[in-house]
Amino acid sequence: MAASSGPAGVSGAGPSGFAFDSGLEIKTRSVEQTLLPLVSQITTLINHKDNTKKSDKTLQAIQRVGQAVNLAVGRFVKVGEAIANENWDLKEEINIACIEAKQAGETIAALTDISSLNHPESDGQIMIFTDKTGVIKAARLLLSSVTKVLLLADRVVIKQIITSRNKVLATMERLEKVNSFQEFVQIFSQFGNEMVEFAHLTGDRQNDLKDEKKKAKMAAARAVLEKCTMMLLTASKTCLRHPNCESAHKNKEGVFNRMKVALDKVIEIVTDCKPGGETDISSVSIFTGIKEFKMNIEALRENLYFQSKESLFATLEVILERTEDFTDSAYTSHERRERILELSTQARLDLQQLLSVWIQSQNEKTKSIAEELELAVLKISHSLNELKKELHRTATQLAADLLKYHADHVVLKALKLTGVEGNLEGLAEYACKLSEQKEQLVEVCRLLRHISGTEPLEITCIHAEETFQVTGQQIISAAETLTLHPSSKIAKENLDVFCEAWESQIGDMSTLLREINDVFEGRRGEKYGYLSLPKPMNNANLKSLKPDKPDSEEQAKIAKLGLKLGLLTSDANCEIKKWGDQENEIVRNGRTMSSMAYSVYLFTRGEGPLKTSQDLIHQLEVFAEEGLKLASSVQVFSKQLKDDDKLMLLLEINKLIPLCHQLQTVTKTPLQNQVFLKVDKCITKTRSMMAILVQLLSLCYKLLKKLQMENNSWVSVTNKDSMDGKT
Repeated sequence: MAASSGPAGVSGAGPSGFAFDSGLEIKTRSVEQTLLPLVSQITTLINHKDNTKKSDKTLQAIQRVGQAVNLAVGRFVKVGEAIANENWDLKEEINIACIEAKQAGETIAALTDISSLNHPESDGQIMIFTDKTGVIKAARLLLSSVTKVLLLADRVVIKQIITSRNKVLATMERLEKVNSFQEFVQIFSQFGNEMVEFAHLTGDRQNDLKDEKKKAKMAAARAVLEKCTMMLLTASKTCLRHPNCESAHKNKEGVFNRMKVALDKVIEIVTDCKPGGETDISSVSIFTGIKEFKMNIEALRENLYFQSKESLFATLEVILERTEDFTDSAYTSHERRERILELSTQARLDLQQLLSVWIQSQNEKTKSIAEELELAVLKISHSLNELKKELHRTATQLAADLLKYHADHVVLKALKLTGVEGNLEGLAEYACKLSEQKEQLVEVCRLLRHISGTEPLEITCIHAEETFQVTGQQIISAAETLTLHPSSKIAKENLDVFCEAWESQIGDMSTLLREINDVFEGRRGEKYGYLSLPKPMNNANLKSLKPDKPDSEEQAKIAKLGLKLGLLTSDANCEIKKWGDQENEIVRNGRTMSSMAYSVYLFTRGEGPLKTSQDLIHQLEVFAEEGLKLASSVQVFSKQLKDDDKLMLLLEINKLIPLCHQLQTVTKTPLQNQVFLKVDKCITKTRSMMAILVQLLSLCYKLLKKLQMENNSWVSVTNKDSMDGKT
């Protein structure tokens, strides 16, 4: 159910009772994001100096902003009214908020309409914002009413997801009890449609989540549901073909149970609550514990009474107790174990020294004591950093060795062979070996979680651990079924599906290891695209979903778009070279966008790092995010400018932001068997964004030079006045 494939790639009708579909949520979000920057500009204008005379150019720009706000409000209200008409329980509340928003938009448009003002004074300029209070009130009312509509729409979306989940669960119960193959086919067809709908709703929800931890949990739960859908199909067919086979029923029950847990997890995330008031009992990782402990001891520099002696001792002991996961592991080498124990002892000694100096500093307020305290803080921080490095080396080396050792999947191949041969003795031998391999992988996942460095990667480690634990048992039960029925094609297909899931998770673990190393070495920031989460399986059962290849005319059109894009990247690079400060935030954002656009250009020529249309779509999702970052950087820069220059720049930003949101919408909108159409739209939007990027880079460079000249001129005048004064 990743946005890229399978079930999530097909749009479905809304749940029964809801004509409102998840596309409406995308529209609401898009209009909101277009609207709020415009309101921000109104706020910037009205917060400027009172009674400031403005030129005709400035007034026209103000009027355009006011009209743009009103138009955006109009679109927003239409979406809100559509939601209200399909949800009678919230209709009155939504309609009231929509009316307020509409009134606020019209007020802002009226107050920024220059045709309604008295005309020029003697100097050819006119006054505006005489009713400044009215504009402020209208802007506040607009923000308040928009927020109300969005919160109410959010309740609708949550209700949709819960309703969709309940439908899936009800159909799953019917599938569990089905006895005939014909009945199973009919019910599974309905189940497939319901899973598509659920995938679509939860995919949109995942994209909207701001909390990175929740986003990672949602991605993990959706990945489980995606893979289990295929497993449920083959496991159920195997049970129907061999109804008296105990291992087949065990295999099927495992799939159903895991899907139910994943469905519950999704509801926990969207409703932000756990059943029965449960709390998250998972222990804090070692790296997180060290990070918090270091913050506490560093706070002693500012406040000697911030922590108690007992609290610091207890916190360190909890951290060092968790290192036993490494020292007690049968897979940790003797040298590594000794080094971890040595560093743990050193950390305890350093803390004792710190506490001794700390107590002394509470009584003696001298410079030498303060320096001793600083030295003690640095010393224990160094010890903990060394411990982190050793734990990281231990876990990553174990993971790398294990992945390399199991890269050829010898045990899985042997289980398949013993199954088709009906070799029960061979089954017992290789089932034991797979169990050992599973325990190794599970333990390494636990160690990786301790050193992952971020909450999203911690969640990915937990997900990998659970996947190996469950899938290992299911492979053994599927292999047992095949061994008991060696001529069964469906039993063989079932074992293949579970083995594919295992191999896929091994591949994902390699990516996870790379991400953890990147974070540790500082090559990545705090936000992730969850590359380490499971990817969709390439299964023969999904062949019908593959799109047709573009014909020669379509290829020619794509190539033409690509050529124009290539020229724009060249223009952007020329503009970037003009800047003296290559580390300027605007330049960095522009350079990143240009680089991504060039990859898209290479894709249209059948070259470069992007190999598939899905690679392209993923790249352009990131490109759209980079465009929003650029807009944010330019807005920050605009605050340094005078009114006329600021408005000129903000109007260019207003062209870029909607295009970014439109590109995001296109990349997330499923178009089954119409991949060319989606690629065409994406590249067209990218080209438009690049054209604006070139204009923005040029305009920002000119305005920056102008600003620097004005500042230099002011400094020169100031210096001259100072010299005249001395004379």
